[in-house]
Amino acid sequence: MLPLTNAGAFALAAFALIILPGPSVLFVIGRSLSLGRRGGVLSVFGNALGMVPAIAAVSLGVGAIVAESLVVFTVVKIIGAVYLVYLGVQTIQHRSDRTEVVTERGASPSTLRLLRQGFFVGVSNPKTIVFFVAVLPQFVRYDAGSIPLQLATLGAIFFVIALLSDGTWALVAGTARGWFARSPKRLSRMSAGGGVVMIGLGGALALTGHKS
Repeated sequence: MLPLTNAGAFALAAFALIILPGPSVLFVIGRSLSLGRRGGVLSVFGNALGMVPAIAAVSLGVGAIVAESLVVFTVVKIIGAVYLVYLGVQTIQHRSDRTEVVTERGASPSTLRLLRQGFFVGVSNPKTIVFFVAVLPQFVRYDAGSIPLQLATLGAIFFVIALLSDGTWALVAGTARGWFARSPKRLSRMSAGGGVVMIGLGGALALTGHKS
């Protein structure tokens, strides 16, 4: 069983890392600026759920294989990068549609679709597995036994902190979008800006080197 001191130390380390703006934060902000608070929060949930397979893989020892395999790492990285660029392009192309949705109170993207998109971004982020492989073992007490359970517990702590932190970013960005919603032109530009953020994030992910 994971000692409380180790869990507390990891929680502090994870919090310090998560609160710094990174790929997940940029993704959430981009979605929130494009889709509003609801879209941002659902994207956060989907993105967080995408961590679950990584947590399971690391707990079972599979994560190390992905982290050490250049081919697998690169394939996962490119898939995630292409999908982010795709979402960004779609956001820019349909920015006028999103403006009409807000001004006319029409239907917005379905909950399942937003969760699915967020999940795919989260599960295709190889940095998550690399982080878990590199950091989680440092907080495990090997003499306490139940190593997979300890790793899963650490992963769950990271999951909760990321969910709360990214959720806060989504609410803040989504609230700021409300001001832009007062003007269709401003809202259209803001939606396009959110798309640009996702395209830039996808390009940055594609250019990131192995294990960086």
